[in-house]
Amino acid sequence: MNDEDRQRLQVLCAGILGLILFLGVARFAYTPLLPLMREQAGLGAAAGGWLAAANYAGYLSGALLASKISDLGLKDRLYRASMVLAVAATALMGVASGEAVWALLRFVAGLSTAGGMLLGSGLIMNWLMRHRHRSELGIHFSGIGLGIVICSLAVAAMSPWFDWRAQWFLFGALGVLLAILAWRWLPRPDVTPLAGSGAHMQDRPPGRLFLVLMMGAYFCAGAGFVVSATFIVAIVNGMPQLGGKGAWVFLAVGLAAAPACVVWDLIARRTGQLNALILASALQAFGILLPLLGGGLGTAMAGAVLFGGTFAGIVSMVMAMAGRFYPTRPAKMMSKLTAAYGVAQIGAPAIIGWLAGQNGSYAFGLYLASAVMLVGTLLFGLLRLVERRGGAQAA
Repeated sequence: MNDEDRQRLQVLCAGILGLILFLGVARFAYTPLLPLMREQAGLGAAAGGWLAAANYAGYLSGALLASKISDLGLKDRLYRASMVLAVAATALMGVASGEAVWALLRFVAGLSTAGGMLLGSGLIMNWLMRHRHRSELGIHFSGIGLGIVICSLAVAAMSPWFDWRAQWFLFGALGVLLAILAWRWLPRPDVTPLAGSGAHMQDRPPGRLFLVLMMGAYFCAGAGFVVSATFIVAIVNGMPQLGGKGAWVFLAVGLAAAPACVVWDLIARRTGQLNALILASALQAFGILLPLLGGGLGTAMAGAVLFGGTFAGIVSMVMAMAGRFYPTRPAKMMSKLTAAYGVAQIGAPAIIGWLAGQNGSYAFGLYLASAVMLVGTLLFGLLRLVERRGGAQAA
């Protein structure tokens, strides 16, 4: 392995570890810990939904802030500051008591996640393009699935020995280790407008209609994602024949999501990104419903695999497309799209949590999420028509 390949591997590893910190520890640790907090800390179903909504409100705020920043040096500093916030917000969950304080900490965690997701992905893509590597982010976004896997296994291993507070402390300690490695391995950004070969990097923004339809489709993807991502463990544990299996179903989500981004990159190369997005969106709509179509563990696992294997691919392909439109400022379009994704995720958890508290079931939420994903599939189809008619610049 030559020096260039070694540096590329190190940069990609920095991005993966960063995503494990931001999406795994700071975000997704809450999902397997939610049933434990309901049991041991007295957190109600509706309150659990509000905490998830607070997390996404922070995520949306961070996305809007990132969309206003164009200086690469400032983005790098804010990305590193986000690592500190992610660790602090995670560890303090074990110290705090009361729904208001928990909501504030989940908001801060969401804010840090936006910084890690958008600024970090933009920095990684900028480095790849500047050094003449493929700008596909499949390997980078495998950190989402790996984060889910690590959190699921960690909660499964810790629960017999530690209560919910101690587990938040241990996740904070894991976050410190991830932050140190991700910080050291990510190089400071090169702010010159030239790629490694000397080629000028030029932004080629899409047409307005293309952008509006893309934001609408990604809004639907956010709504479809958040219901399963937040409540899948509680949903499965609530099924009489599957009690206690929720953490293992969430593990299946992570195992499917880890390679999904690379797989969807390969599919997109053959079919085109929008065709791949249409397929992934349709499969996710079906996967969300699978737990309701049969009461067995096999059906729940199949739904988890379809969900994990598609949501991460959708995120990866949409972010990569945005980065190609804005190679010098990848976070510009990423932030707008993530704002649409985040808006959907603020209201949905609170609504679904409230409905679950009223009806004692998450079934309606799954039906609603699947229907919204079908709308998103249609919007991706419209995007394909707009692209054919020249409504999008060649990426």
